[in-house]
Order: sequence, then C-alpha cells, then structure tokens
Amino acid sequence: MNDIHPDVQAALDAARELRHKIADLRERIDAITARRPSPSGAVIPEVDAMGRLTSLYLAPGTVDRFESGELITEIMAAIRDSTADAARQYEQLMDRDPWGEDSDSDAESDAAELVL
Repeated sequence: MNDIHPDVQAALDAARELRHKIADLRERIDAITARRPSPSGAVIPEVDAMGRLTSLYLAPGTVDRFESGELITEIMAAIRDSTADAARQYEQLMDRDPWGEDSDSDAESDAAELVL
C-alpha cells in the first residue's frame, strides 16, 4: 500500500522540476552585474540585478582630482548608469523566456496543431 497514485507522482515530479528551474533562474539573476564607468572613467561601481551597489572602484588620485560636489556627481552618474544597465540585463533575461522553454513550447504548439 506504499504505491503512489500516478497523478500524485506526476505532481511531485512537476514540483521537483519547478524547484530546479527556479534555482537555475535565481543563479542567472545572481550572475547579473553591471560596471558602467563615470563620465571621466575615474569611478567604476558594480551593481547587481536588484540595483544594489556591490563594489566601488576609484582610480588612484580620484579623490584629490575632484572637488567634493564633482566627486559626488561622478559617483552618482556611474551608479545610475550601472543600475540602468543591470535593470536592462534583468529585463532581457525575463523577456526571453526565463524558463528556457521557448523552443519546447513552439514544438508543443506545432504538435498540438497537427493533432487538431
């Protein structure tokens, strides 16, 4: 009496497959980084897919080269550009079938049309 009904087994298999797909998608999202330099090239932030600043590079002498307001402008411009780039990468990932099923869905649609 330990046999699992085929419908229950199919649901368990589907849930396991979905967990793997979610983990894969999460890995691809976590791999997104953007590093867009400031207008002068002296500041390079690193931003992740969620727009969080993960690193900030200042070229040697940058702090001495700019006045306080100019340095802030350089840093903020680079962070804005990097954040926009990370968002663009995220949107591209999500727009192009994040589950990797585009080719499978097309094949299934074609097969369904043949059956009809």
